[in-house]
Amino acid sequence: MLHWSLVFLVVAIIAAVLGFGSLAGMAATIAKVCFVLFLIIWLVTMLTSRKA
Repeated sequence: MLHWSLVFLVVAIIAAVLGFGSLAGMAATIAKVCFVLFLIIWLVTMLTSRKA
């Protein structure tokens, strides 16, 4: 998930530099969603895999 988030972030930056505003916005939104999903999955994994 983190990898895909970074990929879409790079795509968003490149699209913004080249002037594709709607594509940059869409890629940035996908990057945000992927990053939030990564954080949720990471948090759940950390909480459920604690050793006693």
